[in-house]
Amino acid sequence: MIRLVTGFTAALLTLSCAAADAPSVRLHAAGSLRAAMTDIAKAYTGTYGISVQTNFGASGAMRDRLASGEPGDVFASADMGNPQALMRTGKAGPVVLFARNHLCAIVRPGLAVTSENILTKMLDPSIKVGTSTPGSDPGGDYAWEVFRKADAQRPGSRATLEAKALKIGNAAGSMAVPPSATNAVVWLFNEKRVDIFLAYCTGGRSIAAELPGVATVALPPTLAVEATYGLTLLTAGNRDRAAQFAFYILSPAGQKILADHGFDAPLLPTTK
Repeated sequence: MIRLVTGFTAALLTLSCAAADAPSVRLHAAGSLRAAMTDIAKAYTGTYGISVQTNFGASGAMRDRLASGEPGDVFASADMGNPQALMRTGKAGPVVLFARNHLCAIVRPGLAVTSENILTKMLDPSIKVGTSTPGSDPGGDYAWEVFRKADAQRPGSRATLEAKALKIGNAAGSMAVPPSATNAVVWLFNEKRVDIFLAYCTGGRSIAAELPGVATVALPPTLAVEATYGLTLLTAGNRDRAAQFAFYILSPAGQKILADHGFDAPLLPTTK
């Protein structure tokens, strides 16, 4: 990790040398980072007086927009693959892992689910399962990895779960959630579209706050999936400000905010 961050730091310095000054930073970030990055942006602005324009959404869709030329400075993805794809085409610099997350089962009120019976519940024909859309949103890719692991426990599970899963998003073959919905999973529960939604564990708190009775159930070790979050700078962006903001995300202050929101912050100094 130290070697990776050192290389990323050198790249940040190189990118920032020739860039013109800019009044703000344009951040594209995964939807699961909304609360944490909003707080990081506020703290950064309070410290340096530089505003951050935030844009949140599915990482895969953001990758496509940035690859097509949408202006941006910093890309914080819910996976490593999307920012690395931009790096390979010269649209972005090196990618550093700056946070980790985990997948959980978000369960509607009134449904008794535990880590021990989660697979049985998901396979029950009467139980409706939802995920994000694979390919467009890393959350969906991670959910499909859970299905793959389930197949090793009960052969045939993968095909069953992939066939029954309701995929949400704006990609072809998925269901779009109305823009008026303040929380997609809450809307799905209220509309009785799903009973269990596979999502990042960090999102469970806000869902339960909006819909009391919602449970966040940890997946058992045999189904557990870790999400790795990648950070990069866009080569056509305002690189001086982008570099400074990226350093802030990687700093103890930024890492603490991520940890406070439930993320595993790999660069947060340990206390003895």
